[in-house]
Amino acid sequence: MLRELSIENLAVIESAVIPLESGFNAFTGETGAGKSILIHGIQAVLGQRTSKDLVRTGCKRATVTALFSPLSDETRAVLSEFHVSSEDDELLLTREISADGGSIGRVNGKSAPAALLRALGETLVNIHGQHDNQILLRPERHLDVLDQFGDDCSLLEEYRQEFHQLQACARTLTQLKKAEQDKLARLRELQETISEIGELDPQPQEDVLLESQFQSASRAEDTASLAETVVQMLIKGDENISDALALACDQLDRLADEDSEAEPLAERLRALNIELRDIADETAVFTGGQLSPAEFAKLNDRRNAVNTMTIRYHTDADGLRSIYDNALKEVEAIETDADRLTKLSQERSERLHRVTELAKKLTAHRQQLAEQFSRRVGEELAELNMPRVKLSVALTQGKLTPNGMDHAEFLISANPGEPPKPIAQIASGGELSRMMLALKAVLAERDSIPTLIFDEIDTGVSGKAAQKIGLKLRALSKHHQIICVTHLAQLATQATHHLLIEKHSTDTSTRTEVKVLDKAARIAEIARIMGGDDNSELLLQTAEEALVSAGSLNEP
Repeated sequence: MLRELSIENLAVIESAVIPLESGFNAFTGETGAGKSILIHGIQAVLGQRTSKDLVRTGCKRATVTALFSPLSDETRAVLSEFHVSSEDDELLLTREISADGGSIGRVNGKSAPAALLRALGETLVNIHGQHDNQILLRPERHLDVLDQFGDDCSLLEEYRQEFHQLQACARTLTQLKKAEQDKLARLRELQETISEIGELDPQPQEDVLLESQFQSASRAEDTASLAETVVQMLIKGDENISDALALACDQLDRLADEDSEAEPLAERLRALNIELRDIADETAVFTGGQLSPAEFAKLNDRRNAVNTMTIRYHTDADGLRSIYDNALKEVEAIETDADRLTKLSQERSERLHRVTELAKKLTAHRQQLAEQFSRRVGEELAELNMPRVKLSVALTQGKLTPNGMDHAEFLISANPGEPPKPIAQIASGGELSRMMLALKAVLAERDSIPTLIFDEIDTGVSGKAAQKIGLKLRALSKHHQIICVTHLAQLATQATHHLLIEKHSTDTSTRTEVKVLDKAARIAEIARIMGGDDNSELLLQTAEEALVSAGSLNEP
């Protein structure tokens, strides 16, 4: 629960330390004294959106600090999720609002994001303002209220998980179907690529090899002619060098017979003739390198085919192989997607069936809840001086949504025998306030939020109806800490802890202070609420009697 609220430089509040107790805490004060500032301060410290306009004029920043103790299991779970310790069973939340528009949050003195403050706030405090009555006038919110009344949300959570999986499946299926036509065109393109490159069957670096072979083949005829001329000159011609050398060798042999000194020359000449014949034999190899016309034409056709394909795909022979392999993989992927499309369609049908069955169970569960809810709200309305008003829940079914297939609307019958109608058509402002309090009372039975704050829940009511609201708040305070901003004595007298909000103005400044009222001051404040500032003895006596009758002066 909220133990203490400390405020500095927040609007008209310069400085205030506000102690709060368990039970029913009432805030009263004249109109414009700054009661709403307290609510803004609590909202700020719980991570709600703030405005630099809240900073007191002339100040650099406003600070709101709230001390909570003891802590619920839900609050401890949030702290654990954000790795924040709470060993002393206390929680200190702080929000600093700068005049330049920025803000800083702290949890137990350490900087914390607003998200953590909001998450903690959802487990600590439930604030009801006048605008919350609009929930009753907006049928789209009624289903949430009914589900909140249920003490077991496991079925709804299971449904939502299945529904979100169905949505994901349906989205994927839609994307696949949308891409199907594009994929068919792409598939035809890929199959054409695979066919023409596969038919060509290019080999590694074949374009380079074919060009080299083509150039060699183009030069082969000239090479053979030149080689043949050399061979003719060396050994084959009519006047070839080899024959001339052989004749010269014979002459040297004859000379050597006459003069032995010529023998070495003859040997050298014979060796030269042998070397010449070796050269001729090796040169003769070049005379057989040319291709036949048919072979040359085949080589040229292959070269042209490979070059044409590399130009078309802007790559080389190795690139053609890579394009071919990638096309095969992409075709396989597209065919796999087709299989996936079939499987996904089947999966969607199965999920739709499961979601529909869960939605039916959810509907049956809500129909039971609606009966219990209507009965409990009726009992609360009777205690709030609205015994003839009956609330019913109209449940209708439509398409599947994240909340099921149900639409709920609260209907009321103001008098016996009258058909139920939408609340907006027949409820007054005061009736809305009491009906909202009835809902809060019913829902409070099912949640563990320790502190409930009511900002002028008594708007539009007076007399006996106001007294009934005060009694209901007193009853709620047995199980929840109640903080109520009110302007009615019927509510204030039921409080077990009474605080006064006073505004003091001078020619140059305005400030608001909050103080806890003792017995005498409380009697005076109740008298003021009842009859104005001129508290007569009779009015003071009436105020005291009202407090005694409520049992408020006797409570600690």
